[in-house]
Amino acid sequence: MTGVRRRWAAGAAGVLLGLSAAGCGIRPTEVPTDFGSAPSRTPCAVSEPPADGPDAVGVPMRVFLVCASQLAAVQRRVELPAEQDAGQSAERAAGKDDRGRVARALLEQLALPMARAERQAGYTTDVPDRLVVTGPQAGDPRDALRLSAPVAGLEPFALAQLVCTLAHSAAAAHDGRVVLGGPGDSALHAYECTPEVRARPGSHGPPRTEVRGG
Repeated sequence: MTGVRRRWAAGAAGVLLGLSAAGCGIRPTEVPTDFGSAPSRTPCAVSEPPADGPDAVGVPMRVFLVCASQLAAVQRRVELPAEQDAGQSAERAAGKDDRGRVARALLEQLALPMARAERQAGYTTDVPDRLVVTGPQAGDPRDALRLSAPVAGLEPFALAQLVCTLAHSAAAAHDGRVVLGGPGDSALHAYECTPEVRARPGSHGPPRTEVRGG
């Protein structure tokens, strides 16, 4: 009886071994070995676009946020402050030439906490909420913008966000560059938002050119 059991066990082992060998020969053709790159956990795509109905408030504008170590544009509805001087027309207050007003509104957007949909998509911002921007001071070109902190002191991602956001708005100069300077009489520079800056803002600072007073 013991011999029969041994012969049965040996036969079963042989069958299983054969099936295993046959399976090894078939499996590479059934299961692909090249799956490509792993899926991204930060798709950088907002699933909930801002409301655009009749009750929507503000002007649609693009701001550049950080996602997956790059800059990506999202649309926000921006309310522009109606800063009117005495006797100034409403048309002038809302004019495209009021770069300081547009820049302030966009800077506020960059410093805001992320909306739920933006946060879920992986967006962040490096722009500090204490930063303030104003229009040109005496002796500056009319398209100059002044920051409340030295431009050189901004983190690379924050400067790239600011330059690219302003470059795609009415706050930019006529050639699409952004003329920025720090407080006081610090030097002004014209910054550009290039594809390299958007792709690698941490290592490619916005190209800049010194600007003389106006």
